[in-house]
Amino acid sequence: MPADTDTAPAAVTGPARRSPAPWVLMYHSVTEFTDPAEDPYGITVTPAALEAQLLWLRARGLRGVGVGELLRARAAGRGRGLVGLTFDDGYTDFLTRALPLLRRHDCTATLFVLPGRLGVDNVWDPLGPRKPLLTAEQIREVAAAGQEIGSHGLLHQDLTAAPDDVLQQELRGSRELIRELTGTLPDGFCYPYGHLDARVVEASRAAGYDYACAISPGRLTGRHALPRTHVSQADGAARLRVKRLRHQVRELRGRVLR
Repeated sequence: MPADTDTAPAAVTGPARRSPAPWVLMYHSVTEFTDPAEDPYGITVTPAALEAQLLWLRARGLRGVGVGELLRARAAGRGRGLVGLTFDDGYTDFLTRALPLLRRHDCTATLFVLPGRLGVDNVWDPLGPRKPLLTAEQIREVAAAGQEIGSHGLLHQDLTAAPDDVLQQELRGSRELIRELTGTLPDGFCYPYGHLDARVVEASRAAGYDYACAISPGRLTGRHALPRTHVSQADGAARLRVKRLRHQVRELRGRVLR
């Protein structure tokens, strides 16, 4: 199965939010399709839809950047006008379809890849359709284009169900493989399926990641449980306005709790 795009992560414990989380958008695949049956999990947008969404952001004074850049800018007081863009799984269409549009609109993004599944496909999605994943050379090409490369684990496993040794390999092993691929240790991690708990969050922090992305807000908070807003083919201007408003309400609540 793909990421759980509509439900909160299985967080079982955690403090109240002390500071508002940044607005981070979550994408997966960018390719042409016309039949909704070709996108059973709602994780694909067409290039035209992605471009319209980027234009919507720019019209509101927002520019998409990778999560690492976004967090650094916020820490320096320069985060105004920035929104995080993330693409999960590392499909080849990021290189062929998404990257040209990001460049056209002066955006960057974080691409979360699976170094244990280079050049194969999304076998974890039983309903398909099969989508090819980037090769090692293609990941290097993406990194050379100024995009942030983060880890999505080795094999796209539910880490909350993984024994400790597997959890460590998924976190630390994938980080080291990405360093071998790109020459840089990744700062960011993305939990497969959006599943996380206190053990997994602490393990991601201990593995050296500066931040980690979840999906929906849960009781676990902070830099290693960053919520994101899922963006789909259906998200035109009206739906994006609603999603931005939801984030702004959460941000206001976070400021009140601080």
